[in-house]
Amino acid sequence: MAKFRILLLTNRDSDNVGDQIIEGSVLSIIKGIMSNLGLTPDEYSINSRAAGIVSKKFLKTGDPKLLEDAKKAISNADLIIFGGAPLFNYKYQSFYRRTITTLELANEYNVPVIFSSIGVESYDPDNPKSQALKAALELPCVRQITTRDDLESLRKYTESTNIPVARVADPAVLADIVYRDVATPRTLPAVGRAKTIGLVVTRAGIFADNGISWNESKQRRFWLDIIAQLTERGYDYRLFTTGHFSDEVFLDALFRKKKIPARNVVFTVNTPDELVQELNECDGVIAFRLHASITSFAYSVPSIGLSWNFKVPYFYDSIGYSERAVPPEQWNAGAVIPALERAMVSGIDRDEEFLTSVYNTLFEGIKSVIAPDSSFEPYSYEQLKTKLPPQPATTAAQYKLRSQIKFRRTYENYQRYYRYYLAAERRKLEQVSLRRRLSQSVIGLSYRRVRRLFRKLFA
Repeated sequence: MAKFRILLLTNRDSDNVGDQIIEGSVLSIIKGIMSNLGLTPDEYSINSRAAGIVSKKFLKTGDPKLLEDAKKAISNADLIIFGGAPLFNYKYQSFYRRTITTLELANEYNVPVIFSSIGVESYDPDNPKSQALKAALELPCVRQITTRDDLESLRKYTESTNIPVARVADPAVLADIVYRDVATPRTLPAVGRAKTIGLVVTRAGIFADNGISWNESKQRRFWLDIIAQLTERGYDYRLFTTGHFSDEVFLDALFRKKKIPARNVVFTVNTPDELVQELNECDGVIAFRLHASITSFAYSVPSIGLSWNFKVPYFYDSIGYSERAVPPEQWNAGAVIPALERAMVSGIDRDEEFLTSVYNTLFEGIKSVIAPDSSFEPYSYEQLKTKLPPQPATTAAQYKLRSQIKFRRTYENYQRYYRYYLAAERRKLEQVSLRRRLSQSVIGLSYRRVRRLFRKLFA
């Protein structure tokens, strides 16, 4: 009997460790579902690839040779599962184009597709990008779509289809089960020991990308005010990121310019193991990055989410703590720290129906493809605690590979910005030269010559 082949597409190659936690969680969930449906590991295979299996170079050039790898992976699959990635993003990302091309190939090769707990950007009837995505979702290969955030937009995307849709939990809400062999259990603060607050920073440009007038300087002042008030109230603190190199650039600059003690800073986070351990050692968390909030929730660590994007309040609303998502107009220590203290007093109540929603819906989706007439029922939450196979700790070889990918991406960005800087400096020198030539020799020049110089100067 041939193995049933699953092609899993996630943001596994992202420097943002939150995306790596999603991949690990979805892998564990799928393996649990296959066991739940009576299949042994010898009867199926999972090929985990980046959701950007369709390359940016193909999108740019249209060269069919650049699509061969994607065609091979898709044609060799019996089922494609998109897990937890922001696949409908079109406003300032090109992910939607990759999603469309992947769906067209899946439809060509007659491979069913399930979207599980994905990020959905708002539906726009007047935006051609949004409408192109809507048309692709009407292809018959699409069998099920669940989202972790904007269900209303998802319904609009699928209004002319019979595709089952639902709003479910993010896969990372099960991180405490999936990574149960990785993190050291959190203990209550010893008598006399200060509680530790995790402060999760983000990159400088994320606010402008989302239409928020809040620059690097404002974020720096915000964290310094938070640190000052936490210290005054007797708390300890830890500054860290969820791993993206551009977040670490901001953190490094904050540390160097403001002389924050090194013991209070975690300079690099490269694996789920490291992020899980950092969050699990905190008594409370203040975070810009969404998956710091979600993973904290998984480990019952109260958190405050700073809402730079619609995804943040959607998550906190889904867990019943909408007041813990703080909008930009309240990004100040006087509002955020009291909100965190209230959250730490109240603690976290986790609803088992919500926690299992991502498992239950994906179970039904996979079952409809593999065993539509079977009587199998999804595992209960108590069963998931032992039935979901845990993700192993990162090996030295895996850590080295992750680091190499991250460094290469960092160097590529450095080279790009350095070239931009050189071009800008060159333009400045050219303008200085033109101004000097104008000031020295404008008298006696023909009108036509002066006009050309001014056109070049102010182009």
